[in-house]
Amino acid sequence: MTSADVLAPLLLRPAAERFHSQLDWLDSWHSFSFASHYDPAWMGFGPLRVINDDTLAPGRGFGLHPHRGMEIVTVMVEGQLTHRDSMGHAEVLRAGEVQCMSAGTGVVHSEMNEGDRPCRLLQIWIEPTSPGLPPTYAQKAFALDGGWTPLLDPHGAHGALSVGRPVRLWRSRPGAGDVLDVAIAPDRLGWLQLIAGDGRMSGRSLRQGDGIGFSSGAPQRFEAGSAGADLLLFELR
Repeated sequence: MTSADVLAPLLLRPAAERFHSQLDWLDSWHSFSFASHYDPAWMGFGPLRVINDDTLAPGRGFGLHPHRGMEIVTVMVEGQLTHRDSMGHAEVLRAGEVQCMSAGTGVVHSEMNEGDRPCRLLQIWIEPTSPGLPPTYAQKAFALDGGWTPLLDPHGAHGALSVGRPVRLWRSRPGAGDVLDVAIAPDRLGWLQLIAGDGRMSGRSLRQGDGIGFSSGAPQRFEAGSAGADLLLFELR
């Protein structure tokens, strides 16, 4: 059973209740079960399997390791990260950029912080519609403002990237007191993840690291707090 199976009108995942992994070079918060952290109530949300909020020390990172059968999306928040993979890519991701890697039938890659300061990223795993496809890679920088900027779209609309499942993902940086409509298509699931700042949604106070799941139906709105906010919105099916 996943958290989507017991979805109430709003399902809150408080930042402090996430799983936490800490090493001398890595500080990682897991919204859902990951690695040695397991809770059958938090195995994912619909096809959304992983949201890891990772901070890596300079000169450190994840060495070569394999992936298979998963759509992996990296949203860079601060600093830079160097990616190398068995498809021949050697790229640097910088703040504001998004990377999509379809692991497909199998890929090996590394992620290293070769910068001179810590870097922060959100790594997201989404279950593909068809897991047996060849691996692919794409990367793009996005200009952000107070509205919703499309990062993922099944048809690549408005310059968004796409993955092997018909999901949509937006990012926004509303200023203090700004109000955003949190709208998803009928018969979809929505997930809002607060990267930074604070705000309110449907009477609930939210802060950095909080996530909130919901279904389509009654319109939702997000109001940014006094420091503004940085947030992701998923539309899932």
